[in-house]
Amino acid sequence: MQPEPQFTTVDWSRASANWQAWWAGELPRPLVWIEVYPDLPGIEIPGTDPFLTEYPLDLPAGEILDALAPLLAQVRYLGDAVPKVWPNFGAGVVAAFLGSPVEYRTGTTWFGTVDTATLADLHPVYNPANVWWRRAQEFSRTAAQRWGNFIIGHTDLGGNLDILASLRGTQALLTDLHDSPEEVERLVTEITALWLRYYTELSILLGKEKRGYSCWAPIWAPEPCYMLQSDFAYMISPKMFERFVLPDLEACCAHLDYGFYHLDGKGQIRHLDMLLSLKRLRGIQWIPGDGAPPPEEWLPLLKRIRDGGKLCQLFVTRAGAQKISHELGGEGFLFCIDEALTLQEAEEFLATFTI
Repeated sequence: MQPEPQFTTVDWSRASANWQAWWAGELPRPLVWIEVYPDLPGIEIPGTDPFLTEYPLDLPAGEILDALAPLLAQVRYLGDAVPKVWPNFGAGVVAAFLGSPVEYRTGTTWFGTVDTATLADLHPVYNPANVWWRRAQEFSRTAAQRWGNFIIGHTDLGGNLDILASLRGTQALLTDLHDSPEEVERLVTEITALWLRYYTELSILLGKEKRGYSCWAPIWAPEPCYMLQSDFAYMISPKMFERFVLPDLEACCAHLDYGFYHLDGKGQIRHLDMLLSLKRLRGIQWIPGDGAPPPEEWLPLLKRIRDGGKLCQLFVTRAGAQKISHELGGEGFLFCIDEALTLQEAEEFLATFTI
């Protein structure tokens, strides 16, 4: 079943022009991404990107996609949002491609450690027969073939240290960084090379004629794009970040035309200067983290990102978007409105939103 998004050819043309102007630094306003889900009283609406790890591996991808199609056909994409879905196998699924056992728990997916005697025994290799890699290929291919009117984003591949933390275990990796830094350096370099291979092969499966590139984050670009990450970096020093993470980001940005970075939590702020120094990194997504003040309460940090020449993507309320625009100006920001809005509320906000 092929869902038809409520998004016309004119909508595509307008959105594409706005996004390309934003990437080029030529859009004198922020981008605003709003998705409005159908109001079906008494029925809980599932997400459009459910964890695919909760389904039996022998259940054909097409059957799962068909079940999602009626919902996708009713979602409204407003402002600068575009019709986008992505095969969700959990954050850092490359670990599963490399042998991590997969466990789905309600609302999330976990990747377990692999059985190796020592860090030196760990040698991640590309395995075309890996069941989860084959599953990711199946979903990407089938979605691209059936849902040509949607952007099909790359699945959440993860960051090099995050993937290694799944394979090794977080506590063990923290010890490895101190006891065996050369081995860690070898492994993250090998994982980055594999990451690039998985990204490239998925890009081919998603089709050269698609309407552009996206990923797990609400973002769009006309050429290769991805929201890069290293959640593990929250726990390491800038010196370790420079040695074990920065080369990965440089390699990925060299491969991508539109690379972004997922800056998750205040513990990562100490790495910001290095991120701002990456010439090919286009922008920063700021996630304050659970229990932290919302994005609009981090104005000096947001100004630092923009003054550093980077674009900035945020999940905010309508009031948060208004405050940031009033205090800093809206140019260079991408506001993803994370309130559940009715169609009328969304349209009224877009009509009155000022920068």
